[in-house]
Amino acid sequence: MTLIYFVLVLGITILIHEFGHFLFAKMFGVHCYEFSIGMGPRLFKWKRKNDETEYSIRLFPIGGYVSMAGESTEVDKNVPKSKHLQHKTKLQRFMIMFAGVFFNYILAVICFMIVGLVNGSPTNVPYIADVSEGYPAQIVGIEKNSQIIKINDKKIRNMDHLTLELATFEDEEISITVLTEDGQEKVYKLAPKAEEVDGETVYRYGFTIATEVRKGFLNAVKYGFTKLFALMEQMIMIIAYLVTGKLSLSSLSGPIGIYNLVGESAKAGLINLVYLVGYLCVNVGIINIIPLPAFDGGHILFIIIEAIKGKPVSPKVENTIHAIGMIFLLLLMLIVSINDIIRLF
Repeated sequence: MTLIYFVLVLGITILIHEFGHFLFAKMFGVHCYEFSIGMGPRLFKWKRKNDETEYSIRLFPIGGYVSMAGESTEVDKNVPKSKHLQHKTKLQRFMIMFAGVFFNYILAVICFMIVGLVNGSPTNVPYIADVSEGYPAQIVGIEKNSQIIKINDKKIRNMDHLTLELATFEDEEISITVLTEDGQEKVYKLAPKAEEVDGETVYRYGFTIATEVRKGFLNAVKYGFTKLFALMEQMIMIIAYLVTGKLSLSSLSGPIGIYNLVGESAKAGLINLVYLVGYLCVNVGIINIIPLPAFDGGHILFIIIEAIKGKPVSPKVENTIHAIGMIFLLLLMLIVSINDIIRLF
């Protein structure tokens, strides 16, 4: 069942992304050779009547693509120039490339709204629900029901931001600023307590977090958008922390890590899988918009360069850069997958 859930969760996330590209390409009259979900050997293929596009499902559900005329340096003389991607306007090409990310965000909001309707919508404001006896938080005098407003002088805007900051400094002393129930702002310094759990060292500050949960459709709609923006901010910060060295590559997960996460989420119930689809959509959207070769953001960057220069970059040069970027992306996936395997044992 975990395998089935994994294929569904990853497949839906990829399908909506590629469908965004595909829909806008079709809308602007670009000839699409193939719409594929998955990578590797083809399992199934079919064509619709009066449609030039071949639809296929491939073996590995770790990607997908839309193959469009005009993407490569080769000119297909069987397809009119007007239907080649490179012969569309800069705005049209931008919209085609951005559509995948945009559709991921739409699905993410819908998923979070469903979670909000079923489970209620957390306000996303972090409050200290409980303080454990004998742990650092209790020893320094942190009070229950205080709102966490800063970690190491960095303003905490939501729960997702707090989770990332605590994970980044999990084994270090931190400065925590709270707003007490009576409106006082207090600053505490506390180092985590190390404990052995199932053979692993975990670090605990000794407080638990809770947020107010609200019911209703309008609250669910609000939660859908606020959760999207909170996770987008978290992802951007993670990328920044990876670049600056605050986080290592070992903290990332690839397909194997996602497989395990799907299994754990499925045990907790269907609604957790719905949340996971939304979460992965935000991740896929942010990663793809990074202006690096092989990503949608890389293609958008070349469109922006073309707009500045007044003429397009040589297709041969652009495709070579994207090919090199793809090689580095595959190497990164290999490294992350190795880390996932090491974590299993």
